[in-house]
Amino acid sequence: MDPRLDYRRLLTRRNFFARSATGVGAAALGSLLSRDGLAMPFDKGGGGVLAAPHHPPTAKRVIYLFMSGAPSQMDMWDYKPKMREYFDKDMPDSVVNGQRFTTMTSGQARFPIAPSVFDFAQHGQAGTWVSELLPYTAQVVDKLAVIRSLHTEAINHDPGITFFNSGHEQPGRPSMGAWMSYGLGSENADLPTFVVLHSSWSAKRDAQALYSRLWGSGFLSSKHQGVSLRSDGDPVLYLSNPPGTSPQARRQALDALAQLNQQQYESVGDPEILARISQYEMAYRMQTSVPDLTDFSDEPEHVLEMYGPDVRKPGTFAANCVLARRLAERDVRFVQVYIRGWDQHGNLPADIRRQCGDVDQPCAALIRDLEQRGLLEDTLVVWASEFGRTTYCQGRLTETNYGRDHHPRCFTVWMAGGGIRGGVNLGETDDFSYNIVRDPVHVHDLNATILHCLGVDHERLTHRYQGREFRLTDVHGHVVRSVLA
Repeated sequence: MDPRLDYRRLLTRRNFFARSATGVGAAALGSLLSRDGLAMPFDKGGGGVLAAPHHPPTAKRVIYLFMSGAPSQMDMWDYKPKMREYFDKDMPDSVVNGQRFTTMTSGQARFPIAPSVFDFAQHGQAGTWVSELLPYTAQVVDKLAVIRSLHTEAINHDPGITFFNSGHEQPGRPSMGAWMSYGLGSENADLPTFVVLHSSWSAKRDAQALYSRLWGSGFLSSKHQGVSLRSDGDPVLYLSNPPGTSPQARRQALDALAQLNQQQYESVGDPEILARISQYEMAYRMQTSVPDLTDFSDEPEHVLEMYGPDVRKPGTFAANCVLARRLAERDVRFVQVYIRGWDQHGNLPADIRRQCGDVDQPCAALIRDLEQRGLLEDTLVVWASEFGRTTYCQGRLTETNYGRDHHPRCFTVWMAGGGIRGGVNLGETDDFSYNIVRDPVHVHDLNATILHCLGVDHERLTHRYQGREFRLTDVHGHVVRSVLA
């Protein structure tokens, strides 16, 4: 290979600035000084690209509760009593209005209406309608802003979840947590900025897969990707020292590895090498911070009881909600709690009871727990899923059993804390919970609102890649100001 060509290949504008920077040592010094209140002028507030939020934030952190599989909005939140008059009647063409069906129901001979078998009642000062499936959440409903008019373009699970998490149906974009890490950085040097928790569930065992790209960094540096904590064994694989390896030996090995990586960086200028050095150091600090995080022995008994009987089982949604609160206490910027099993194409009444049994009490307890610790005012809690469910039945319909297909045209999410006005009921759907008739809210609008609460203008947090500026909301999105306090 001609060395002159090799030199020209390496001498790009990006590599020139990377190689002429002050290096890892200065960055480490800046981090140490910032802990002691002596932050240097170039310090970006925990490593984010924003020197300061675009506007005063109402939230410092997010706990995102994601119901993977799509809960049925009309069995939980969207009360439609008139549907009982239409039991087993065909969906009117005027309501469907040419909207597409999934391949799972498009071949059905008919589309019979399946009204919910569950009773609803109004709760709180706002008189919010809540299903009997959610008795605990109903008790805190005045803390929530319930949005019944979410809509999306995605009609299948993988693109739907990818859309919610990254603002695009196709894989490859950074996840929301990665954008938060990139923009705002970390407030805790010993824990990741973005943590992902996976929950066990009680309904049917087959469920849609969750791929690591959902909490990935896309075209951002890999240091911004989410760290997934495990419920069995070590919370993070290979975090513990191997048998026979002392902490001193581990430290010496990391120092030697950092020197080799630094030499490689100086040779080729690849910024991912710096990310690798940073991640090794984070893993070393997590050896102390993570065991303390996951040890519930210091939790008062009355607090654990508030989350329900499953709280002592690692990996349950209840245990993960406690863990999410403990992460919030430690100023972890973005915590995402997933629970699968909501994909109820059949046997919905029985399975949704089990799923709501998993999440109802822990969700309410999380709101109360954050509030009593003074954390709810600057912690934004979001409860969402990738889309909703159809009014018509998939498969065989009886008076006590039915299934529902995917429905992107309208579904329900809620938000609480962190600058959100409680007791809000936003949006309205038609009598069939099939189309939105008032105050539509798109996925991009929801994401723009989450960023707004964190002090970020969704139009200004961008990253240049392949010749254009990218952002979480692409070229869309408006802040939903009616839910803001």
